[in-house]
Amino acid sequence: MKICFKTKLEKYGEKADKTAWTFFVITSKQADKLKKGIKKSFRVKGFLDAHQIKQVSILPDGNGNFFMPFNASMRKATGKKQGDIIEVTIEADDTEIPVSEELLICLEDEPTAKAVFECLPASHKSYYSNWIKAAKTDATKTKRIAIVINGLARNMNFGAMLREQRNLKIG
Repeated sequence: MKICFKTKLEKYGEKADKTAWTFFVITSKQADKLKKGIKKSFRVKGFLDAHQIKQVSILPDGNGNFFMPFNASMRKATGKKQGDIIEVTIEADDTEIPVSEELLICLEDEPTAKAVFECLPASHKSYYSNWIKAAKTDATKTKRIAIVINGLARNMNFGAMLREQRNLKIG
């Protein structure tokens, strides 16, 4: 089911890891129309004003409602910021998140890394895949695949893997 509503863009104050996030609220009643009875995050597609979105997660706020982070690309595409009203038209998006074919092929040669990868939620798999797909050269793509396979084989999450790489470059 598709839902349509207008809402105000808000911004978190000093609140843990969400500091300075722009977002909007999706009430529990609205979320229930999208996916009945779901209390955990799920993906939606649709439009924010005339800007098309797909595979965007809405997150539970801990009080029964949900929120959608309104990232920089959304702000740029809509020209909207904190305090502005936005027209939202969304529905649940159950399409599969495509994973890098090169990564899947390489995982076949590393059973430990493959087992860890297969246990990850689809959204976490996409972190690795998108990082690999964002490489501008084949050399960078190959290096990133090796880093991912190595990290997964050591049961590292995406953030820990990136921090380790950053520390190797610094040291």
